[in-house]
Parts: sequence; structure tokens; C-alpha cells
Amino acid sequence: MNGAERLHQQGKAAQAASATLARMASETRNHALENIALALESEQGPVLEANEADYRDAKDAGIDDAFLDRLLLTSDRLNGMAADVRGVAALPDPVGELMESFTLANGLEVEKRRVPLGVLASIYESRPNVTTDIVSLALKSGNACILRGGKETLRSNTALVSLIHRAIGEAGLPTDAVQFVDDTDRALVDVMLRMKEYISLLVPRGGTGLINFVAENATMPVVTGGVGVCHTYVDRDADTEMAANIVFNAKVQRPTVCNALDTVLVHSEAAARCLPEIAAQLNGAGVEMRCDHRALSILGPDNGLKVVAAAPEDFGQEFLALIASVKVVDSLDDALDHIETHGSGHSEAIVTDDADAAVRFLNEVDAAAVYHNTSTRFTDGAQFGLGAEVGISTQKFHARGPLGLRELTTYKWIVRGSGQVRE
Repeated sequence: MNGAERLHQQGKAAQAASATLARMASETRNHALENIALALESEQGPVLEANEADYRDAKDAGIDDAFLDRLLLTSDRLNGMAADVRGVAALPDPVGELMESFTLANGLEVEKRRVPLGVLASIYESRPNVTTDIVSLALKSGNACILRGGKETLRSNTALVSLIHRAIGEAGLPTDAVQFVDDTDRALVDVMLRMKEYISLLVPRGGTGLINFVAENATMPVVTGGVGVCHTYVDRDADTEMAANIVFNAKVQRPTVCNALDTVLVHSEAAARCLPEIAAQLNGAGVEMRCDHRALSILGPDNGLKVVAAAPEDFGQEFLALIASVKVVDSLDDALDHIETHGSGHSEAIVTDDADAAVRFLNEVDAAAVYHNTSTRFTDGAQFGLGAEVGISTQKFHARGPLGLRELTTYKWIVRGSGQVRE
């Protein structure tokens, strides 16, 4: 059996398993998730050993630090993954949820109830924690899944899926509900994109090239996102200490992820007051600041800060590193225009004590998540109380922002009558 034939067999098996999952009790699916969490805590050795080999090969191949950080697993990260799985298990089961109900004039009783999508597929790069995020959300929402990770994480994902299969099998779930494509032949991506008879929804996670390729070539519905060019706008009425702390967190707490800050916009009336404090904090963490001419005139090139003149391409750039572009603007309107031009529709924030400015920003910025006086780093399924996410959608149909349980369901109409016929 060649790779394409095997992939089709996996699609058929996942589809059959999804029908079984949809009928299973919530308690059984939760038991499976608890088993996964326990295994992530107690069976770390093989996973960490596999990840160490992946990490070593990736580093030897000269892969950049941002990628390496996303690839790395540690005992603490595995424990965090277990906590996320438990967080998903603790959420209300969306399957069968009554969305609305009403009775028509002819006596028909109409309901709209949530049902699983069927089979969720994901093509993703570098982050093995995505494997457990997708599996937990898929199983909790009654969906099977087909996973195709990157070649750099093949050993890590193989070890994780082996752990998952044992855990869910012991709970009574069909192991076919979790399919892993362990063939790294890139031609299989094309095959997967044509498997609409088996796959209900496909979510790519990775770089712009992968996401665009999937969006342009898939024959089934696709949810895209993950590329984050994120701004924090410091308004003229911003509290200086708050602004500096928020910018620092958004940039430094984990710079290699999609919700990390890329550009700081500062109102001209606040720049002289706020920029030095912001720069001092960023500089302490080794952040390089690429400044427009007005920000550069305030911070100066020779004051011990990592400050350089910005190039045009530094605005609208997702850095995924300890780099931030900085620009001084003259008004809220200028900030909104800049974000509209250079943002990716992911996460945008305003720091201000002006309630009217905050309302305008929150209402007018076109992004999946908008923030007032807090960090863009909160755009995350677990942080939003969703347990985890399959990905962050920057599109508007059918889901936007973190894809949690409800975004992995559809609905069906249930109509009960007493003999009515249409005239």
C-alpha cells in the first residue's frame, strides 16, 4: 500500500470512528481525556527522549531560534499540556446542546442542536503541543481527527500519538479516532487536501506559505489564521507604568508566538513621557527597537539602548523574536489607519484612560481580538477559558479567534410534529 492509499484508509477509519464517537457518552470521552492527561504526566520519558532527538537534528540543520522554541518540550511543558487537556475535559459538553427552540403556528416543535462536524484534520509545523490540543478538543466535541505534523517533529508526535492511543483505548474510545500521518512525503499534503469525502474541516497551522497553500488548494472547508502582526497603541492619556508593563509582557513573555507584540504605536503627546520607560524595560530584556524618525529622536541612537532606524518593511512584519518596531502617531485616527494597513487581523491593543478612545478602538479595529489596557498575549484558547484551541482564526467564517469546542461543531434542525403535512 503506497502513501496515498494508506492516507485514504486512515480517512475512512477516522470517518467510521467519528460516527461511534458522536454516540458515546460525555463521561466516556472525559475519561479518555483524563487518561491522556495522566499519561502526559507519568509517561514523559519516551516523549522527552523523542523530542530531544528532534530538537538536536533541527538545531544541527540551522533552524532558527523561534522555531526551536516552539519545537521544544520539557517536563514543565508536558505538565502544562496535561493541564490544558484537563481544562478541556472540565468544560461543558457541546454535543447535543440546545441552541434554540420554538413552536410554529401549525404546531410543529422546532429545535436547533449542536452536533459534531465529523472529522477534523490539521496540517501543522513545529509545535508538538498542538497534537494534544487538537486531540483533546476533537474528542471532547465528538470528532475524529487526522494529524499531519512537520517532519522536524516526527519523533515527538509519534511518541505523543502512541501515548494518546493507549490512553483513549483504555477508556473505551476507538483508537481510529486519532489518525497520525507519519509519512513525511510532501506529496501527501496534496492528497490530503483532496479528501473532502472524509474530512469535514481542515485547519493549517504554520507559516504564511503553508497557510496560503492550504487555503488555495483544499477542496474542503478551511479555517486559516495564526499569522499575527500585533500592535499595542499607547494613547495620549495612557498611564506610563501600565503602558510599559503591557508592552513588555506582550513582547517579552514569549516572543516566538503569534500573539506577541510586533509594533508599538505611541501618541505624539505621550511619546516623550512614555517611550523612555517602555524602551528601558524592553532594553533590559534585550529587545531591539526599530524606530521611526520621531521615536528615534526621543530615544536617540547613542544612549545605550538597542535602538536603530526602522525600514519601511519593519512595519507589518511578524518578528517572532526580540524585535519590535516603534512609531509615533499624531492621533487615534492615525493609529487606526496604521493598524488597518499593517495588521493581520489577529490581536490589537490600546492603552488609555480615555473611555471614549477605548470604545472607538474596540469598535473600529477589525481583528479577531481587541484589547483595552491589557496584553495581546491573552489571545489563547486556554486563557479565554476554552481549555485549548485548534488554532487562531483571523478569518470571519465560520469561526474567528481561538477555535474551541463550539467552533468544532455544527448544528442540525430537529422538528417534531403530530401528523402535519404541508399544504
